[in-house]
Amino acid sequence: MSEKTAPRGGMIWALVITSVAGFMAALDNLVVTTALPSIRKDLGGALGDLEWTVSAYTLTFAVLLMFGAALGDRFGRRRLFLIGITIFSGASAAAAMATGIESLIAARAVQGVGAAIMMPLTLTLLTAAVPAAKRGMAFGIWGAVNGLAVASGPLIGGSLTEHVSWHWIFWLNVPLGLALLPLARLRLSESHGTGAPLDFPGTLLASGGLFGIVYGLVRGPADGWTSSLVLTGLFAGSALLVGFIVYSVNAKNPMLPMRLFRSRAFSGINAASLLMFLGMFGSIFLLSQYMQGVLGYSPTEAGLRMLPWTGMPMLVAPIAGILSDRIGGRPVVAAGLFLQAAGLGYMSYVVTTDASYGVQLPGLILSGIGMALFFAPASNLVMSSVRPQEQGIASGANNALREVGGALGIAVMASIFSSQGGYQTAQTFVDGLKPALVTGAAVVALAGVATLLIPTRRRAAQLEAMSADSESAGRVESAGGPGSASVLESAGR
Repeated sequence: MSEKTAPRGGMIWALVITSVAGFMAALDNLVVTTALPSIRKDLGGALGDLEWTVSAYTLTFAVLLMFGAALGDRFGRRRLFLIGITIFSGASAAAAMATGIESLIAARAVQGVGAAIMMPLTLTLLTAAVPAAKRGMAFGIWGAVNGLAVASGPLIGGSLTEHVSWHWIFWLNVPLGLALLPLARLRLSESHGTGAPLDFPGTLLASGGLFGIVYGLVRGPADGWTSSLVLTGLFAGSALLVGFIVYSVNAKNPMLPMRLFRSRAFSGINAASLLMFLGMFGSIFLLSQYMQGVLGYSPTEAGLRMLPWTGMPMLVAPIAGILSDRIGGRPVVAAGLFLQAAGLGYMSYVVTTDASYGVQLPGLILSGIGMALFFAPASNLVMSSVRPQEQGIASGANNALREVGGALGIAVMASIFSSQGGYQTAQTFVDGLKPALVTGAAVVALAGVATLLIPTRRRAAQLEAMSADSESAGRVESAGGPGSASVLESAGR
């Protein structure tokens, strides 16, 4: 990886800049939901139009994550990071000034483009600025700030909408973006990936496949799983992703080298990330509605009562990062996932039409601690499972899988909810919520099992040594001496 050290760069500045950028992107995944009634009152639009103010961001964000990371690797990660912030901030201003529902949806789609460029590069730039021995702590703080965005999204959206105006959920991003631009330019170091040319066929296949699948998942609960557009999106998207895999296996310079998945660490943490976000997002989606629709809390009150779960990363994630530096990320991530599964299982047992907040609190705390233990060590495991020049695309792939997992979680758990219950009465809501939460708990527990496939720290060190021996042997062989070409391949397994 070629790097140029910024004259005034440093670990602290990199941590601040990347954390704030990640906060902005993560916040906009959830901040709009509580403002939808006010947006509809001001701008009009049918229910489907309102859903697109959320879905347009999710679609472009998820679809372009790997492409944004690939652009950064090719043309400079700091340069593309600045471009992503500029696009995101400008689109936020456009959303705040929207005079119609169509212009708001368009601005949200452009916001997703900017977020897809800057979000995967936050991890890559942070990794380049932080020594390996301190990355767990740094990723812990980064994860805590991103966790704060998840926690405060509904709360910020509800509070600004109730007390100021829904426009300010978008204006909030503009001063943050304007402050980040000069700081990132002056304080971050530039870095590149392998220098390989952009993989346009792979980009088209991956982007088209993700678009079809995410579109189908987002629209399935609203339009029906048998609607022609939903089925076309799911089947065409799956076919394109299969084509992407086949193409990438044989391509000379693929956007996402399939050989990365030979690594148990890379495959295990990505499988765990997809499953964890599937169970977590689907559960939060339904539980936030349960608190408002069944228990009668306002959006702000519901957001506050969810803080023991969604806000726990602010407290625990930095500790989780330090623990992962000392004992390795695998046990911390696995413990977090099993704790979250236990919390969801507990919630499925205690939710009723009149459950007190005190009864729910242990489940919320358990789930929050579990989520906090996951974020920082999982990011560290992703970035340490590949070579430095491949960290950009590894981050993009992991973020894309998380977004697909979140969309899949909402779709799957909403379908379970509607098949077993519904919105007719408080009791029918609880009847649908219970099996959905049981499913979420099972999926998150399966994510914990996937984490156990990751090699232990000692085994990872042995594989790294084998890889180094292989590189040395390769140099000897190129000079005419004997070498072992099979060592690196075995290390990958």
